Amino acid sequence: MNLENIRQRAEAWTREPHDARTREAVQAMLDDTDPSALEEAFHQDLTFGTGGMRGIMGPGTNRMNAAVVAMATQGLADYVLAAHEGDGTPAVAIAHDSRNYSDTFTQVAAEVLAGNGIAAHVFPALRPTPELSFAIRRLGCQAGIVITASHNPKEYNGYKVYWSDGGQIVPPHDKGIIERVREVEGLAAVRRAAPDDALIHTIDVQLDKDYHQAIAGHRISEALIEEGSDLGIVYSPLHGTGTVSMAPALAACGFRNVEVLAAQSEPDGNFPTVESPNPEEASALRLAIERATESGAQLVLATDPDSDRVGAAVRQEDGDFRLLNGNEMASLLVHYVLKAKAERGKLEEGDFVARTVVTTRLISDIAAEFDVPVAETLTGFKWIAAEIAAREGHGRFLVGGEESYGYLIGDEVRDKDAIAAACMIAELADVEWRRGRTLLDRLRDLHRHHGVYREALVSLKREGIAGAAEIRAMIEGFRTAPPAKLGGETVAEVRDHGPGWNGLPPSNVVQFLTEEGALVTARPSGTEPKIKFYFSVRAPWNETSTYAEVWSELGARMVRLGEDVGVKVSV
Repeated sequence: MNLENIRQRAEAWTREPHDARTREAVQAMLDDTDPSALEEAFHQDLTFGTGGMRGIMGPGTNRMNAAVVAMATQGLADYVLAAHEGDGTPAVAIAHDSRNYSDTFTQVAAEVLAGNGIAAHVFPALRPTPELSFAIRRLGCQAGIVITASHNPKEYNGYKVYWSDGGQIVPPHDKGIIERVREVEGLAAVRRAAPDDALIHTIDVQLDKDYHQAIAGHRISEALIEEGSDLGIVYSPLHGTGTVSMAPALAACGFRNVEVLAAQSEPDGNFPTVESPNPEEASALRLAIERATESGAQLVLATDPDSDRVGAAVRQEDGDFRLLNGNEMASLLVHYVLKAKAERGKLEEGDFVARTVVTTRLISDIAAEFDVPVAETLTGFKWIAAEIAAREGHGRFLVGGEESYGYLIGDEVRDKDAIAAACMIAELADVEWRRGRTLLDRLRDLHRHHGVYREALVSLKREGIAGAAEIRAMIEGFRTAPPAKLGGETVAEVRDHGPGWNGLPPSNVVQFLTEEGALVTARPSGTEPKIKFYFSVRAPWNETSTYAEVWSELGARMVRLGEDVGVKVSV
């Protein structure tokens, strides 16, 4: 789109029905002699993709703002009305996180739904994303909306859409909603009710209690159920929604010795105490670890702003804390659930676990040990939710996870659930603590039995129009001219997910499997201006080598693999 067309698009935003603040901000961009800000804000519409949309907040068609939220909700409302069957009023549940303007965007969405004759069930304040999924199912809603940008930097916000099963939208609903959103011809086409419209309802707090009790129902440890636990836990909500849900959920599970980190307990969309509110990053857990070191706590937990991802760190014998990554924690949770059910004779025909294609293959090894099938899905928890829905009635989902710190136990929720996962992590830590051990001891047991797996993720950030073009060129290069060797290892198989691989839907992912068993994956992020590289290697651990030696050699292998795809792997 040329600058003249961009200016024409922007000028439409300097007139009503856009609000005065928006009109002034856009006019300032039009008056600026440097057109770069104008181009970034208006060169395209903010993409409403297969899960919703996410972007930098500000005025413009390519930004997250009230007008864009209103138009997206109008498209969603049109689709919901077309899909609704029966005589009753269709309903949509809405939740939001602690980000700036999340409450405003929530109110806008509720008013647009009501303006279209759809009941909007809105939480009274911020709530975790997984509780929204729970609410959709409990309240019998047709769809759901979460206003969140998950763990993105403070400048971002987003809009995620869920369907009646409680999972994020997948085909055919995703494409159907996208088409409806594209058909909305500007803000003037939006039907919007008054803030106090009778179709806008506040969700009763009883649903919070039901959600926490559902989590408590997943407990396995008889000691925890009968006695409770004094395991020392320091928890940080990282200024997000976990501040309203984690402590009550842990209490419902019997944990008495929980400290919510005061410095990060207040909801704040500026996330003032962290560089990024992402529990995948060690820096986000720094303050919580410092407090746990002082207090003598054994476990540190932290959740992202919408509480669908959880990071954990455990105290080692020397008193220092060691962080567990998403692959390690997913493996521990899968093993704990399967082992417990096997010992109690509660594994049934049709039971299954799930992992994404970029998540550790150790999960598959563990599942094979208990003769439980694994559903391998595309990246994104919506595909795990879709698998649960597809097997409903003839299969029972037990547990699953993805490397990006998202886990799910049971099927009451159909998205990754940091609240439920944190409670199960605490339970497993308590089981080991009672034995004088830690989660690290249990992880090494798995490595001794199945081999040592080591994984790494490297992200290359490429922002703006030029960055997007560079990412496209990079992934196409891997697809059209795949390497014959990586890190000195012969590439035995190229898995191009572009046209679809092994029965999975098409996805912009390319994987390379070497003869020595290394797996390298290249995948452009669907929500951030990044291309991600995933590395996975394995080696047996026997008496000829120490654990540290095996771990070090695996790290060296990943470094060599990274060099051949042009990235630096830190080990």
